Amino acid sequence: MSLFGTVIEPLRFREALGHYASGITVITSHIDDEPLGFTCQSFYSVSTSPPLVSFSVMSDSYSYPKIRRAGRFAVNILSGEQVKISNQFARQGADKWHDVEWQESPLGNPIITGSLHWLDCEIHAEHGAGDHLIVIGEVKALNLQEAAATQPLLYFKGQYRNLAAHGAI
Repeated sequence: MSLFGTVIEPLRFREALGHYASGITVITSHIDDEPLGFTCQSFYSVSTSPPLVSFSVMSDSYSYPKIRRAGRFAVNILSGEQVKISNQFARQGADKWHDVEWQESPLGNPIITGSLHWLDCEIHAEHGAGDHLIVIGEVKALNLQEAAATQPLLYFKGQYRNLAAHGAI
């Protein structure tokens, strides 16, 4: 129930939140010789001192318990050319790593080739929130690609989007 006595319908709530543009990431880790990963658009910065970031994941996620056990993860910030990667890592049960080139980060996490940037993190905290977990990571290493023309992969109103070729406002 909301403050006004009406129930917020889940689909309507999701539609409303779809009007907030977000970047797309793939959260990755590696444990027991198995690379892990899932597409995540609920990623954001938390603090600069110490450097903390956060993402949200479904409480019943298949991949996250293994990432928790590893105690570390990488955030691969996808470029506009990585729609296929985003779709591939959003699927459950598929071989997410098929034809995906990657290298190991300083902490041992998979870094997906072609990502716009990456952040290498250790799990700092975890909080339950409804049907999701909020995971906070402390950034231990990062890499900013120098490709000035490379665009981020964005998601808005249920579709992938590109930034307009106009300058900043």
